[in-house]
Amino acid sequence: MAPIEKALTVYDTFLRSEKGPSMSENVWDNKVIPDAALRIKEKYGIVFGEEFIPTDPDLKERLFRAGVDMLVSTGIFNVDTGRVINVTEDEVLAAIRTAPKRVQLGSNKDMVVMEPRRGNSPKKPIIQGGPTGATVSEDAFIPMIQSYAQEPVVDTIVNGVMATIDGIPSTTNTPFEIKATLAEIRAIREACSRAGRPDIGI
Repeated sequence: MAPIEKALTVYDTFLRSEKGPSMSENVWDNKVIPDAALRIKEKYGIVFGEEFIPTDPDLKERLFRAGVDMLVSTGIFNVDTGRVINVTEDEVLAAIRTAPKRVQLGSNKDMVVMEPRRGNSPKKPIIQGGPTGATVSEDAFIPMIQSYAQEPVVDTIVNGVMATIDGIPSTTNTPFEIKATLAEIRAIREACSRAGRPDIGI
């Protein structure tokens, strides 16, 4: 009987991020990832041509295999510890198999369900709107989020980051980063309420 594949737990991941191979972020970004990407692109014959979204079943399968190979061969870099979290192919495939098959985003009349879609699916994709992590000024934050939330085609909101809070830069690792984050949450909810969609997923 083949062994049961087991997905990584958060505890496994933490230990590997503390004990994995040490590496600088510069080497990871400029050596490990580019070299692996080029090698794997050639190994799997990945060529998109003029097609932005691949529809060829063989190419899609090769892209999937290339993605798994890339993850297994490079691992995941933890910028906080400066170490690489290595994973096996069995662990990657087990994680895919045990991942949730559908996720509910938002609630009440604003709720949508995100689930896998196959080619030519009649089900429309989930559309997210927002500045997606971009820096946004305090005075423009609520109006900007509201402008996305009030568009009927938008299903969920991806928020931005307040550049300042009470005029003070929301610098990382300072109390103002936390203050700005709390202000962002309140501002997003306010913006969505103004748009008549208080329960939209964020």
